[in-house]
Amino acid sequence: MDVYEALRTRFSVRAYKDSPVEADKLRRVLDAGRIAPSGRNSQSWKFVVVQDAELRGALAKAAEQPFLAKAPVIIGIVGLTPEDVMFCGVPADPMNCAIAIDHMTLAAVAEGLGTCWIGHFDQDTCCELLGVPPTAKIVEMLALGYPDAEMPEKSRKAFEKVVCFEQFG
Repeated sequence: MDVYEALRTRFSVRAYKDSPVEADKLRRVLDAGRIAPSGRNSQSWKFVVVQDAELRGALAKAAEQPFLAKAPVIIGIVGLTPEDVMFCGVPADPMNCAIAIDHMTLAAVAEGLGTCWIGHFDQDTCCELLGVPPTAKIVEMLALGYPDAEMPEKSRKAFEKVVCFEQFG
């Protein structure tokens, strides 16, 4: 599968088959995140992989996302430098972690897997559940597994509505 096909066929999966993700596929997805670019090559992230059903259930509850408990894998993407701000004034960890997550989502599609970004969760509870120290923050969680749903129709704004050249307008 080429990258353009992966971009077009990726969707947020909220229903998963009751099938484990093979270790080699999981490793390739995680490695895609590991090799992602980051500002100043900081690589200031840690990926906490959760496969334990009880812990997945607790994370689902803390995220108010019941479907998460059925995803065979939940990955907590942790930013290690939450105070870092890029020269342009934008926080660094969310940007760097988002690049890593996007690499993982596209690798997952290539492996026949589905993902869903989770940004709605109780930070304190999830940090406690995953053993994240107070010096770090969970930027997102990522559900991963075999989709038990078809890709819904996607609607996107027209190219001309989101792209401008030379100046904002």
